[in-house]
Amino acid sequence: MWKYKIDILKELSARGYTSTKLRKDKIISEGTMQHIRNGNGITTDTLNTICLILRCQPSDIIEIIPTDEEKIKYF
Repeated sequence: MWKYKIDILKELSARGYTSTKLRKDKIISEGTMQHIRNGNGITTDTLNTICLILRCQPSDIIEIIPTDEEKIKYF
């Protein structure tokens, strides 16, 4: 399981990429933005785009938090 470390849409907006601009310029779809708002997963392509815009690495955006089940299975 993973969670967002930052408010992605707020950070994008601070760089001039509002929700309207993201949709209009077909950078990120409304469905993907809804996934981000709800804390759901996004594709690696979307994560790449966000990292390029924000000039950061994926680890600056997401944090991996293993569930108890995952800890038992993989640790």
